[in-house]
Amino acid sequence: MDESFFARDVLAVAADLLGTRLLVNGVGGLIVETEAYRQDDEASHSFRGRTAGNAAMFGVSGLAYVYRSYGLHWCFNIVCERGSAVLIRALEPTHGLETMVARRSVAEARKLCAGPGNLCKALAITGDMNRLSVFTDPFSLVPPSEMPVWASGVRIGISKAAERPWRFAVRGSRYLSRPI
Repeated sequence: MDESFFARDVLAVAADLLGTRLLVNGVGGLIVETEAYRQDDEASHSFRGRTAGNAAMFGVSGLAYVYRSYGLHWCFNIVCERGSAVLIRALEPTHGLETMVARRSVAEARKLCAGPGNLCKALAITGDMNRLSVFTDPFSLVPPSEMPVWASGVRIGISKAAERPWRFAVRGSRYLSRPI
C-alpha cells in the first residue's frame, strides 16, 4: 500500500481496507469494520474547515488522524483525499493477543478490538501518533490477498448524517462493534 491507495474517494477506501492487516508495533489484526467521513459530510470533523484539531485531515493521504472521542477514548483514522478519512472501527485480532488482553483486561478475543476506543486501547494508539504516516513504524499495513465479501450500513454513535450507509464491514465477521 502507498499514498495512491488512500488518495481516492473515502467510500472506496473504506470498503477496500476490509481484510487489510493492520499492526501497530507488531500488535493487531485484520480490519473488519470501517466508517467513511468526508468534508461535505456534516458528521465529519472537517465539515467546518481546517482547525488545529483536525489539521491531519487536510494533510497528505496516508496520515494517521487520531483524536479523543468525548474526552475518553482515542479513535484512529487514516486520511484519504483532502478533508476525508476512514475511521477504523474493528479488527479481528491475530497478532499479539496476550499484549492486547493485558492492555484491555479482556480475555475474549471477539471483544478485544470491537469498537474504535477498544481498538486503540488494544493497539496502544494515542494522540502522539496523530499525523504520523501509516506507511512507516510503528504502523504496518498489508493488503488482503483476496477481498472479503462485505456489507454496508448506517454509521454508529453520531447524530448528524447518521442515515448514510457509510459503515463497511466484513460480512459475517464476529469481531464487529455492532452487526450490520
